[in-house]
Amino acid sequence: MIHPHPNPYSPDPKIKVWIDGTLYPADQAKISVWDHGLLYGDGVFEGIRIYNKKIFAVDEHLARLFESAKALKLTLPMSAEELNAAMRETMAANNIIDGYIRLVATRGVGTLGLSTKYTANPSIIIIAASIALYPPELYESGLSLIVSSYVRNHPNAVSPRVKSLNYLNSILAKIEAHMIGAQEAVLLNHMGLISECCGDNIFLVKNRQLYTPDTSAGILAGITRDIVIQLARKRGLTVHEARLVRHDLYAADEIFLTGTAAEIIGATNIDGRQVGNGRPGEITRLLQDDYKKYRTGT
Repeated sequence: MIHPHPNPYSPDPKIKVWIDGTLYPADQAKISVWDHGLLYGDGVFEGIRIYNKKIFAVDEHLARLFESAKALKLTLPMSAEELNAAMRETMAANNIIDGYIRLVATRGVGTLGLSTKYTANPSIIIIAASIALYPPELYESGLSLIVSSYVRNHPNAVSPRVKSLNYLNSILAKIEAHMIGAQEAVLLNHMGLISECCGDNIFLVKNRQLYTPDTSAGILAGITRDIVIQLARKRGLTVHEARLVRHDLYAADEIFLTGTAAEIIGATNIDGRQVGNGRPGEITRLLQDDYKKYRTGT
């Protein structure tokens, strides 16, 4: 008989999780072992921020969820309006003022085997809780990065444009980074071009101009990425969506990452090479301030 060790990272049992129309205490929130989301990673998700009881960029996140589902030929059982209402119900049940929503759609229960013909209705899972992807001190000192030996999935294999439940490519790169004491990894694509990090988009600053990989490099079209591009251009900064190589990382004056959970965070070391003066740079900090004002509406 297997006796599992207690998990020190178990979620707070007071958290309520929304599954297919019902709110469950965290320790009772279960899905079937026959769900193809579990068995095969067959499903999609969105991570969405909550600021001052408001769901941030909710329309953009829901549009991307439906786009990802369409690419997988996964018909969601709820409309965007119904999902929005369910997320608000889950937020209210957990008294979330500032936090994070994980919205998940799985293929649903089915038989063993890859065929989607033998699956029942897709399931919707909504978690609303707090999140701190990186400790606060790293926003002051900056991340340490590596260029991963793992290549980003080919766009014609598993498209990075689909925010699916299969994150093994990123998980392996993250493990590699942690094994050598770095916090994050940059993945190159099959052509040796910079794509993105494990779960965040990446920007470089050179001579006060911003550079970020374009979507053809095999990246998720990040919602935070799009907002940062808008904010930078509003400041009069030039932004290039370009084909970038490893050398561009090593030659950058600043590097920063963007993502829903991370927001904007600077990197100060890449493959043992100091970035700039070894602290998050001026433009990184300006955009962090701009983003904070943008998300709070001030």
